[in-house]
Amino acid sequence: MAERPKTGRARRARLTGLRTWRERGTAIRPAALAAMVLVSPPGSGARAAEPIRLTVVGGLAGVSQYKQLEQPFWQTEIGERTGGRLTVSIRPFNESGLRGEDMLQLMRLGVVPFGTALLAVAAGDEPELNAVDLPAINPDMAALKQTVAVYRDHLRQVLRERYGIELLGIYAYPAQVLFCTRAFTGLSDLSGRRVRTSSVGQSELMAALGAMPVIIPFAETTAALRDGVADCAITGTLSGYEIGLADVATHVHAMAISWGMSFFGANIAAWRALPADLREAVRQGVADLERRIWKQAEDDTARGLACATQSPAQSLCPGAPRNPMTLVPLTPGDAERRRRLLTETVLPRWIERCGDACVAAWNTTLKPALGVTAKAE
Repeated sequence: MAERPKTGRARRARLTGLRTWRERGTAIRPAALAAMVLVSPPGSGARAAEPIRLTVVGGLAGVSQYKQLEQPFWQTEIGERTGGRLTVSIRPFNESGLRGEDMLQLMRLGVVPFGTALLAVAAGDEPELNAVDLPAINPDMAALKQTVAVYRDHLRQVLRERYGIELLGIYAYPAQVLFCTRAFTGLSDLSGRRVRTSSVGQSELMAALGAMPVIIPFAETTAALRDGVADCAITGTLSGYEIGLADVATHVHAMAISWGMSFFGANIAAWRALPADLREAVRQGVADLERRIWKQAEDDTARGLACATQSPAQSLCPGAPRNPMTLVPLTPGDAERRRRLLTETVLPRWIERCGDACVAAWNTTLKPALGVTAKAE
Protein backbone atom coordinates (compact mmCIF):
# COMPACT_ATOMS: atom_id res chain seq x y z
CA MET A 1 0.00 0.00 0.00
CA ALA A 2 1.35 3.39 -0.90
CA GLU A 3 1.83 5.90 1.89
CA ARG A 4 2.44 9.60 2.13
CA PRO A 5 6.08 10.68 1.99
CA LYS A 6 7.79 10.58 5.33
CA THR A 7 9.25 13.70 6.89
CA GLY A 8 12.88 14.40 6.07
CA ARG A 9 13.96 13.35 9.57
CA ALA A 10 11.99 10.09 9.50
CA ARG A 11 13.17 9.22 6.03
CA ARG A 12 16.82 9.91 6.91
CA ALA A 13 16.47 7.73 9.99
CA ARG A 14 15.09 4.84 7.97
CA LEU A 15 17.83 5.16 5.35
CA THR A 16 20.46 5.30 8.10
CA GLY A 17 19.02 2.09 9.50
CA LEU A 18 19.23 0.40 6.12
CA ARG A 19 22.84 1.47 5.70
CA THR A 20 23.65 0.17 9.19
CA TRP A 21 22.13 -3.21 8.33
CA ARG A 22 24.33 -3.47 5.29
CA GLU A 23 27.53 -2.28 7.00
CA ARG A 24 27.16 -4.66 9.93
CA GLY A 25 26.12 -7.55 7.74
CA THR A 26 23.24 -8.31 10.09
CA ALA A 27 20.33 -6.93 8.07
CA ILE A 28 17.14 -8.96 7.92
CA ARG A 29 18.85 -12.29 8.40
CA PRO A 30 18.33 -14.81 6.94
CA ALA A 31 16.17 -13.08 4.33
CA ALA A 32 18.91 -10.68 3.18
CA LEU A 33 21.38 -13.52 2.81
CA ALA A 34 18.86 -15.35 0.64
CA ALA A 35 18.55 -12.26 -1.53
CA MET A 36 22.28 -11.81 -2.14
CA VAL A 37 23.66 -12.26 -5.63
CA LEU A 38 26.42 -14.84 -5.90
CA VAL A 39 28.64 -13.94 -8.83
CA SER A 40 32.05 -15.46 -9.44
CA PRO A 41 34.14 -12.48 -10.59
CA PRO A 42 36.61 -12.78 -13.44
CA GLY A 43 39.94 -14.12 -12.26
CA SER A 44 38.51 -15.48 -9.02
CA GLY A 45 39.86 -18.94 -9.73
CA ALA A 46 36.38 -20.39 -10.25
CA ARG A 47 36.20 -23.22 -12.75
CA ALA A 48 35.11 -22.06 -16.19
CA ALA A 49 32.25 -24.56 -16.23
CA GLU A 50 30.87 -23.43 -12.89
CA PRO A 51 27.60 -21.54 -13.39
CA ILE A 52 26.95 -18.10 -12.00
CA ARG A 53 24.30 -18.25 -9.31
CA LEU A 54 21.74 -15.49 -8.78
CA THR A 55 18.88 -15.08 -6.35
CA VAL A 56 15.93 -12.96 -7.49
CA VAL A 57 13.19 -11.36 -5.41
CA GLY A 58 10.07 -11.69 -7.54
CA GLY A 59 6.49 -10.46 -7.47
CA LEU A 60 3.49 -11.46 -5.38
CA ALA A 61 3.19 -15.09 -4.37
CA GLY A 62 0.00 -16.95 -5.12
CA VAL A 63 -1.04 -15.04 -8.24
CA SER A 64 -0.93 -16.50 -11.73
CA GLN A 65 1.73 -14.04 -12.91
CA TYR A 66 4.24 -15.41 -10.42
CA LYS A 67 3.29 -19.09 -10.59
CA GLN A 68 2.86 -19.40 -14.34
CA LEU A 69 5.41 -16.91 -15.67
CA GLU A 70 7.99 -15.41 -13.29
CA GLN A 71 8.90 -18.54 -11.36
CA PRO A 72 9.32 -20.84 -14.41
CA PHE A 73 11.27 -18.16 -16.27
CA TRP A 74 13.91 -17.78 -13.57
CA GLN A 75 14.05 -21.38 -12.39
CA THR A 76 14.19 -23.04 -15.83
CA GLU A 77 14.08 -20.80 -18.87
CA ILE A 78 16.97 -18.45 -18.08
CA GLY A 79 19.26 -21.45 -17.66
CA GLU A 80 18.22 -22.74 -21.08
CA ARG A 81 18.74 -19.30 -22.63
CA THR A 82 22.30 -19.12 -21.26
CA GLY A 83 23.34 -22.71 -21.90
CA GLY A 84 23.44 -23.41 -18.19
CA ARG A 85 25.81 -20.53 -17.39
CA LEU A 86 23.19 -18.90 -15.13
CA THR A 87 21.30 -20.70 -12.40
CA VAL A 88 18.67 -18.66 -10.57
CA SER A 89 16.48 -19.18 -7.54
CA ILE A 90 13.50 -16.87 -7.01
CA ARG A 91 11.44 -15.95 -3.99
CA PRO A 92 8.28 -13.82 -4.03
CA PHE A 93 8.89 -10.56 -2.17
CA ASN A 94 5.93 -11.04 0.17
CA GLU A 95 7.44 -14.35 1.36
CA SER A 96 11.06 -13.18 1.56
CA GLY A 97 10.93 -11.44 4.94
CA LEU A 98 11.31 -8.06 3.23
CA ARG A 99 8.93 -5.13 3.53
CA GLY A 100 7.58 -3.87 0.23
CA GLU A 101 8.09 -0.32 1.51
CA ASP A 102 11.85 -0.99 1.77
CA MET A 103 12.48 -2.67 -1.60
CA LEU A 104 13.58 0.48 -3.41
CA GLN A 105 16.20 1.32 -0.79
CA LEU A 106 17.33 -2.29 -0.37
CA MET A 107 17.96 -2.49 -4.10
CA ARG A 108 19.78 0.85 -4.05
CA LEU A 109 22.06 -0.38 -1.26
CA GLY A 110 22.68 -3.71 -2.97
CA VAL A 111 21.10 -5.78 -0.19
CA VAL A 112 18.67 -6.97 -2.87
CA PRO A 113 20.71 -7.01 -6.08
CA PHE A 114 17.89 -8.27 -8.38
CA GLY A 115 14.33 -7.50 -7.32
CA THR A 116 10.76 -6.51 -8.02
CA ALA A 117 8.97 -3.52 -6.48
CA LEU A 118 5.35 -2.39 -6.72
CA LEU A 119 5.31 1.17 -8.07
CA ALA A 120 2.49 2.31 -5.78
CA VAL A 121 4.47 1.11 -2.76
CA ALA A 122 7.82 2.50 -3.95
CA ALA A 123 6.00 5.82 -4.42
CA GLY A 124 6.14 6.22 -0.65
CA ASP A 125 9.83 7.10 -1.19
CA GLU A 126 9.62 8.42 -4.75
CA PRO A 127 6.11 9.52 -5.89
CA GLU A 128 7.44 10.20 -9.38
CA LEU A 129 7.75 6.45 -10.02
CA ASN A 130 4.00 5.86 -9.92
CA ALA A 131 2.96 8.40 -12.56
CA VAL A 132 2.06 5.55 -14.94
CA ASP A 133 -0.45 3.97 -12.53
CA LEU A 134 -2.22 6.90 -10.89
CA PRO A 135 -5.90 6.09 -10.29
CA ALA A 136 -8.15 7.05 -13.22
CA ILE A 137 -5.28 7.58 -15.65
CA ASN A 138 -5.64 4.26 -17.53
CA PRO A 139 -9.26 3.10 -17.92
CA ASP A 140 -8.27 0.20 -20.17
CA MET A 141 -5.24 -1.78 -21.37
CA ALA A 142 -4.76 0.33 -24.50
CA ALA A 143 -4.41 3.47 -22.37
CA LEU A 144 -2.02 1.71 -20.00
CA LYS A 145 0.25 0.59 -22.85
CA GLN A 146 0.43 4.13 -24.20
CA THR A 147 1.19 5.63 -20.79
CA VAL A 148 4.01 3.18 -20.04
CA ALA A 149 5.48 3.56 -23.53
CA VAL A 150 5.91 7.33 -23.22
CA TYR A 151 7.11 7.24 -19.58
CA ARG A 152 9.49 4.26 -19.67
CA ASP A 153 12.65 6.22 -20.53
CA HIS A 154 11.99 8.71 -17.74
CA LEU A 155 11.35 5.91 -15.26
CA ARG A 156 14.63 4.30 -16.32
CA GLN A 157 16.46 7.59 -15.80
CA VAL A 158 14.99 8.18 -12.32
CA LEU A 159 15.88 4.67 -11.14
CA ARG A 160 19.41 4.80 -12.55
CA GLU A 161 20.38 8.33 -11.50
CA ARG A 162 18.69 8.53 -8.08
CA TYR A 163 18.86 4.92 -6.91
CA GLY A 164 21.58 3.17 -8.92
CA ILE A 165 19.05 0.65 -10.27
CA GLU A 166 19.03 -0.67 -13.83
CA LEU A 167 15.44 -0.97 -15.09
CA LEU A 168 14.93 -4.30 -16.86
CA GLY A 169 11.16 -4.75 -16.98
CA ILE A 170 7.78 -3.19 -16.18
CA TYR A 171 5.03 -5.61 -15.23
CA ALA A 172 1.25 -5.20 -15.12
CA TYR A 173 -1.30 -7.07 -13.02
CA PRO A 174 -4.95 -7.40 -14.14
CA ALA A 175 -7.11 -4.30 -13.89
CA GLN A 176 -8.33 -3.24 -10.44
CA VAL A 177 -12.05 -2.48 -10.60
CA LEU A 178 -15.02 -1.79 -8.34
CA PHE A 179 -17.07 -4.66 -6.88
CA CYS A 180 -20.20 -3.57 -4.95
CA THR A 181 -22.79 -5.40 -2.85
CA ARG A 182 -25.73 -3.42 -4.23
CA ALA A 183 -26.68 -1.99 -7.55
CA PHE A 184 -24.98 1.04 -9.10
CA THR A 185 -25.01 2.44 -12.60
CA GLY A 186 -21.79 4.44 -12.52
CA LEU A 187 -19.29 6.44 -10.49
CA SER A 188 -21.91 9.00 -9.44
CA ASP A 189 -23.71 6.32 -7.39
CA LEU A 190 -20.79 5.72 -5.02
CA SER A 191 -21.42 8.72 -2.77
CA GLY A 192 -21.88 7.63 0.84
CA ARG A 193 -20.60 4.09 0.29
CA ARG A 194 -17.68 2.59 2.16
CA VAL A 195 -15.11 1.44 -0.39
CA ARG A 196 -12.13 -0.82 0.23
CA THR A 197 -8.98 0.79 -1.21
CA SER A 198 -5.33 -0.23 -1.26
CA SER A 199 -3.42 3.02 -1.87
CA VAL A 200 -3.41 6.70 -1.05
CA GLY A 201 -4.36 7.57 -4.61
CA GLN A 202 -7.35 5.22 -4.63
CA SER A 203 -8.52 6.66 -1.31
CA GLU A 204 -8.28 10.22 -2.66
CA LEU A 205 -10.24 9.23 -5.75
CA MET A 206 -13.06 7.65 -3.73
CA ALA A 207 -13.22 10.60 -1.34
CA ALA A 208 -13.60 12.94 -4.32
CA LEU A 209 -16.65 10.89 -5.35
CA GLY A 210 -18.18 11.31 -1.91
CA ALA A 211 -17.41 7.74 -0.88
CA MET A 212 -15.69 6.73 2.36
CA PRO A 213 -12.39 4.93 1.68
CA VAL A 214 -11.51 2.07 4.02
CA ILE A 215 -8.06 0.46 4.02
CA ILE A 216 -8.60 -3.31 4.24
CA PRO A 217 -5.99 -6.06 3.58
CA PHE A 218 -6.61 -8.04 0.42
CA ALA A 219 -7.13 -11.29 2.32
CA GLU A 220 -9.95 -9.73 4.36
CA THR A 221 -11.80 -8.14 1.45
CA THR A 222 -14.47 -10.81 0.94
CA ALA A 223 -15.29 -10.95 4.65
CA ALA A 224 -15.47 -7.16 4.80
CA LEU A 225 -18.11 -7.04 2.06
CA ARG A 226 -20.00 -10.02 3.47
CA ASP A 227 -20.10 -8.52 6.98
CA GLY A 228 -20.98 -5.00 5.88
CA VAL A 229 -17.66 -3.45 6.87
CA ALA A 230 -17.44 -2.17 3.29
CA ASP A 231 -20.05 -1.73 0.58
CA CYS A 232 -17.64 -1.92 -2.34
CA ALA A 233 -14.04 -2.98 -2.96
CA ILE A 234 -11.36 -2.03 -5.48
CA THR A 235 -9.30 -5.08 -6.43
CA GLY A 236 -8.20 -7.13 -9.42
CA THR A 237 -10.85 -8.60 -11.69
CA LEU A 238 -9.55 -12.17 -11.57
CA SER A 239 -8.15 -12.10 -8.04
CA GLY A 240 -11.44 -10.63 -6.83
CA TYR A 241 -13.32 -13.49 -8.47
CA GLU A 242 -10.90 -16.09 -7.11
CA ILE A 243 -11.34 -14.93 -3.48
CA GLY A 244 -15.11 -15.18 -3.75
CA LEU A 245 -16.26 -11.59 -4.27
CA ALA A 246 -18.79 -12.81 -6.81
CA ASP A 247 -20.61 -14.60 -3.97
CA VAL A 248 -21.01 -11.46 -1.85
CA ALA A 249 -21.09 -8.64 -4.44
CA THR A 250 -23.78 -8.09 -7.06
CA HIS A 251 -22.28 -5.54 -9.46
CA VAL A 252 -18.82 -4.97 -10.96
CA HIS A 253 -17.65 -1.96 -12.96
CA ALA A 254 -15.91 -2.40 -16.31
CA MET A 255 -13.55 0.58 -15.88
CA ALA A 256 -10.06 0.04 -14.51
CA ILE A 257 -9.26 2.23 -11.49
CA SER A 258 -5.59 1.21 -11.53
CA TRP A 259 -3.40 -1.77 -12.46
CA GLY A 260 -0.93 -2.58 -9.67
CA MET A 261 2.18 -1.94 -11.78
CA SER A 262 5.63 -3.13 -10.71
CA PHE A 263 9.18 -2.91 -12.04
CA PHE A 264 11.98 -5.46 -12.13
CA GLY A 265 15.51 -4.13 -11.87
CA ALA A 266 19.05 -4.73 -10.71
CA ASN A 267 21.48 -2.90 -8.50
CA ILE A 268 23.96 -1.31 -10.92
CA ALA A 269 27.03 -2.88 -9.29
CA ALA A 270 25.48 -6.35 -9.32
CA TRP A 271 24.34 -5.84 -12.90
CA ARG A 272 27.79 -4.80 -14.10
CA ALA A 273 29.38 -7.77 -12.33
CA LEU A 274 27.73 -10.08 -14.85
CA PRO A 275 29.59 -10.76 -18.12
CA ALA A 276 28.29 -8.64 -20.98
CA ASP A 277 26.81 -11.55 -22.92
CA LEU A 278 24.88 -12.75 -19.86
CA ARG A 279 23.59 -9.22 -19.23
CA GLU A 280 22.25 -9.20 -22.78
CA ALA A 281 20.66 -12.63 -22.34
CA VAL A 282 18.95 -11.49 -19.14
CA ARG A 283 17.79 -8.22 -20.71
CA GLN A 284 16.30 -9.97 -23.74
CA GLY A 285 14.78 -12.69 -21.59
CA VAL A 286 13.11 -10.23 -19.22
CA ALA A 287 11.78 -8.23 -22.20
CA ASP A 288 10.15 -11.42 -23.47
CA LEU A 289 8.84 -12.23 -19.99
CA GLU A 290 7.38 -8.72 -19.79
CA ARG A 291 5.46 -9.24 -23.04
CA ARG A 292 3.98 -12.48 -21.73
CA ILE A 293 3.04 -10.88 -18.40
CA TRP A 294 1.21 -8.05 -20.18
CA LYS A 295 -0.63 -10.52 -22.38
CA GLN A 296 -1.70 -12.52 -19.35
CA ALA A 297 -2.76 -9.36 -17.48
CA GLU A 298 -4.98 -8.43 -20.41
CA ASP A 299 -6.43 -11.94 -20.67
CA ASP A 300 -6.96 -12.25 -16.91
CA THR A 301 -8.70 -8.88 -16.79
CA ALA A 302 -11.26 -10.08 -19.30
CA ARG A 303 -11.51 -13.54 -17.76
CA GLY A 304 -12.15 -12.18 -14.27
CA LEU A 305 -15.07 -10.07 -15.50
CA ALA A 306 -16.42 -12.91 -17.64
CA CYS A 307 -16.27 -15.40 -14.76
CA ALA A 308 -17.99 -13.02 -12.33
CA THR A 309 -20.82 -12.44 -14.79
CA GLN A 310 -20.82 -16.09 -15.97
CA SER A 311 -20.34 -15.10 -19.58
CA PRO A 312 -18.02 -17.92 -20.75
CA ALA A 313 -18.31 -21.69 -20.52
CA GLN A 314 -18.23 -22.90 -16.93
CA SER A 315 -15.06 -24.90 -17.56
CA LEU A 316 -13.12 -21.64 -17.73
CA CYS A 317 -14.34 -20.56 -14.29
CA PRO A 318 -13.92 -23.11 -11.51
CA GLY A 319 -16.06 -22.37 -8.47
CA ALA A 320 -18.77 -20.49 -10.35
CA PRO A 321 -20.76 -18.05 -8.17
CA ARG A 322 -24.29 -18.86 -7.09
CA ASN A 323 -25.65 -15.86 -8.99
CA PRO A 324 -24.06 -14.06 -11.95
CA MET A 325 -22.91 -10.54 -11.21
CA THR A 326 -24.11 -7.56 -13.23
CA LEU A 327 -21.45 -5.85 -15.34
CA VAL A 328 -21.74 -2.05 -15.15
CA PRO A 329 -20.44 -0.66 -18.47
CA LEU A 330 -18.27 2.41 -18.84
CA THR A 331 -20.72 5.09 -19.94
CA PRO A 332 -19.86 8.41 -21.63
CA GLY A 333 -20.77 10.08 -18.34
CA ASP A 334 -18.27 7.93 -16.43
CA ALA A 335 -15.60 8.60 -19.05
CA GLU A 336 -16.06 12.35 -18.59
CA ARG A 337 -16.18 12.00 -14.79
CA ARG A 338 -12.94 9.99 -14.85
CA ARG A 339 -11.15 12.71 -16.80
CA ARG A 340 -12.34 15.42 -14.40
CA LEU A 341 -11.24 13.34 -11.42
CA LEU A 342 -7.80 12.94 -12.99
CA THR A 343 -7.34 16.65 -13.68
CA GLU A 344 -9.07 18.07 -10.57
CA THR A 345 -8.14 15.55 -7.85
CA VAL A 346 -5.66 12.79 -8.72
CA LEU A 347 -3.04 14.87 -10.54
CA PRO A 348 -3.05 17.86 -8.11
CA ARG A 349 -2.75 15.56 -5.07
CA TRP A 350 0.10 13.65 -6.71
CA ILE A 351 1.89 16.94 -7.40
CA GLU A 352 1.47 17.91 -3.72
CA ARG A 353 3.38 14.75 -2.76
CA CYS A 354 5.83 14.90 -5.65
CA GLY A 355 6.80 18.54 -6.26
CA ASP A 356 7.86 20.66 -9.21
CA ALA A 357 10.11 17.98 -10.71
CA CYS A 358 7.03 15.86 -11.28
CA VAL A 359 5.24 18.74 -13.00
CA ALA A 360 8.11 18.96 -15.49
CA ALA A 361 8.28 15.19 -15.94
CA TRP A 362 4.54 14.91 -16.56
CA ASN A 363 4.35 17.81 -19.02
CA THR A 364 7.37 16.55 -20.95
CA THR A 365 6.35 12.89 -21.22
CA LEU A 366 2.64 12.37 -20.51
CA LYS A 367 0.95 15.64 -21.45
CA PRO A 368 1.48 15.15 -25.22
CA ALA A 369 -0.09 11.68 -25.04
CA LEU A 370 -2.92 12.40 -22.61
CA GLY A 371 -3.71 16.03 -23.34
CA VAL A 372 -3.69 16.81 -19.62
CA THR A 373 -1.46 19.54 -18.21
CA ALA A 374 0.13 19.34 -14.76
CA LYS A 375 0.26 22.63 -12.88
CA ALA A 376 2.61 23.58 -10.07
CA GLU A 377 1.00 24.32 -6.74
